[in-house]
Amino acid sequence: MCKTRAVKVVTVLALLALLVFTSVNLHEFGTPTNAVMDDYFIQNSQAETGSNSVVAAVVFDYRGLDTLGEASVLFAAASGIFLLFRRSGK
Repeated sequence: MCKTRAVKVVTVLALLALLVFTSVNLHEFGTPTNAVMDDYFIQNSQAETGSNSVVAAVVFDYRGLDTLGEASVLFAAASGIFLLFRRSGK
């Protein structure tokens, strides 16, 4: 019994240490890190895609196939839920 209690205490202390370490090393809220790709998208999205919105350019032009895959998964999930809950014709 004493061994399991020791394991529980060590586990809780390790999780607490991880929580404190993570909290100390968080970025300040509202100041995200600046990535190299951010500047590229901001400077080149209108010329490359013709879109005035950088967000729309990234979602539909730069990551179009990824967005199509996500839409397909959502459609399959919605169709499955519909078929699961439909009423039988009896």
